[in-house]
Amino acid sequence: MPPPTLTLRCGLEFSYHSPAPTPATFLITPRLDPDQHLLHQNLLITPTLPHTHAKDSHGNSILRLTIPANQVTILHHDSFLTLPATPEHLSRVDGPHLVQDLPLDILRYTLPSRYCDSDRLSQFALSTFGSLSPGLSTVQSIVDWTHSNIQYRWGTGSPHTAASEIISQRSGVCRDFAHVAIALCRCFNIPSRYVTGYVPDIAFQDPGDPMDFHAYFQVYLAHRWQTFDARFNASRIGRVHIGVGLDAVDGAFANLFGPASMTQFNVWAYQIDPSITTPHSPIDLSQRLCGTPELKLPK
Repeated sequence: MPPPTLTLRCGLEFSYHSPAPTPATFLITPRLDPDQHLLHQNLLITPTLPHTHAKDSHGNSILRLTIPANQVTILHHDSFLTLPATPEHLSRVDGPHLVQDLPLDILRYTLPSRYCDSDRLSQFALSTFGSLSPGLSTVQSIVDWTHSNIQYRWGTGSPHTAASEIISQRSGVCRDFAHVAIALCRCFNIPSRYVTGYVPDIAFQDPGDPMDFHAYFQVYLAHRWQTFDARFNASRIGRVHIGVGLDAVDGAFANLFGPASMTQFNVWAYQIDPSITTPHSPIDLSQRLCGTPELKLPK
């Protein structure tokens, strides 16, 4: 019997203003992954602007447009998805791969990148984790170490800081936790990729913070991508993947090629009863089924 599923509503509303026309790309559409089924999505751009969609080299859906000068541009994206109603750790399977057996599109995730400078961390990784069996035990030990030894400090994120520097300073934000864990996994030739997405509070107590995107990572074991989160080090239900890549360069929700600045940022992600909340319903957090430690499924 297949596991039960739950329905999520996820979305965002961004506003931008620019003194000059500014080309931009946006990574905002949930991925079409095996366990993540997109039921409906709606994109509204105000004012109406020409735009295109294309896949990048990691399979992410990229929206391209040009923000006009001297007016406010609003992007509103809303989506409905179904996902398994099971904690993600239950789907983990061990099974490391020999490097020579990895396909080229997977092999690239074993190499150093801009923020995951595994080439600078090989000695540290070997001395800290080298005695462990390859595979899940190494990955989980790296996650445990990162979670315990890196202090989360909101607002300290920098576009100039790589994993080796985070290990030295011992603090960072969620993207830094992901970069550290990815870089250390790559030291053992475990394919690891950066992921950005929504993490709704399903079977999890709402901490009371405004909703935001979250960065975590996946490793390729047993011929599948498996999810880990070094920031929280907890198995979650209903995590929605938006973008993947080598590191945060590939996972940015917006790339602005000019002087545009963000004037509004609003994100939502919550479990719904699809018999009550439809794509035509307004965003209404009072209808969410999540935010408590209890898993709630519509009857």
